[in-house]
Amino acid sequence: MLSDTDFLRLLPKAELHCRFISTMRVTTLQELTRRDGIPLRTDDLEELLNYQGLPDFLDVFDAAQQAMRAPADIARVAYEGVVDAVRAGNLRYREYFVNPDNFAALGVDYPALIDALVEGFGRAEREFGVGYRIITAINRSLGPDAAVAMVEMVLAHPHPAVVGIGQDYLTPELAEDPLRFVEAYALAERNGLRCSAHVGETTAASPQNVRDAIETLHVDRVDHGYRVVDDPDVLELARLAGVAFTCTPHSTYELSDWGFEPGHRIAQMIRAGLVVTISTDDAVFFKTDIGREYTVALPAMGFELADAARLARAGFEAAWCDEASKARMLAEADGLIAALIAAREG
Repeated sequence: MLSDTDFLRLLPKAELHCRFISTMRVTTLQELTRRDGIPLRTDDLEELLNYQGLPDFLDVFDAAQQAMRAPADIARVAYEGVVDAVRAGNLRYREYFVNPDNFAALGVDYPALIDALVEGFGRAEREFGVGYRIITAINRSLGPDAAVAMVEMVLAHPHPAVVGIGQDYLTPELAEDPLRFVEAYALAERNGLRCSAHVGETTAASPQNVRDAIETLHVDRVDHGYRVVDDPDVLELARLAGVAFTCTPHSTYELSDWGFEPGHRIAQMIRAGLVVTISTDDAVFFKTDIGREYTVALPAMGFELADAARLARAGFEAAWCDEASKARMLAEADGLIAALIAAREG
């Protein structure tokens, strides 16, 4: 008989909130930073992944970013990350956040970046059947003009794998301030790009940021959005709008020290009827993987196997791939879930 843990680990999963840089293996991070002389704050890889908050984490994230100056390194990390996620939690589809401006600062132009990513993801898709799409993310620390220029660059170099934009990092004032980037979002929306935004993420964030993202930026999805439960009006707005929330349990523990329990904000969001999907955010750097998000976080928050299967399916339903691909993945997921249920009952 299949154990609860194996059932959860083997559920087919679509991950919609994954920052590409953080799929890098820690051993690969160490290898590449040593090769290029990029300093890390410690050589103890366990201690390296202990953070005192989001800015502390971003220091490690930026070191990993600096280590990927060559297209071959980018393609390697892209491939290795899929291999690891398939083994850890039966990943079947993933959407990646990538910051083009960060790579441009290292001398990797946008077309070369996308080609390298597609090389690595494409190899993994051929070998493991794991689909993918790419979301180009605004680095909020660079300001609104850079955001508009980034969207213009994406539009000037269209690629079928690139389906939308998001916003991450923090402003120079260490705030979210999603409306600072309204012009970039309007440009993306006019030209058919899907839109998401990291908002309502941490204890210092506001549920108003979630409202602004939905009502003004017209996002299709909200990344994190946990503070939505702090304002009943915003919660109801999000529920009625049917906006999907891409939630990442382990990141809330690492950055906000929120323990996994039935009162966790993600649990409240699910029970309030929001469309919630489960992802890793920064898998390796938060010492998690897509399997652990299901086998550790969900049971601790009080969810049953049927709930987990429903959340796994929601990931495919909220994906930004084409409708034919989505229908195929949903059919495959339903078949795999039925087989797991049968194995569980047998």
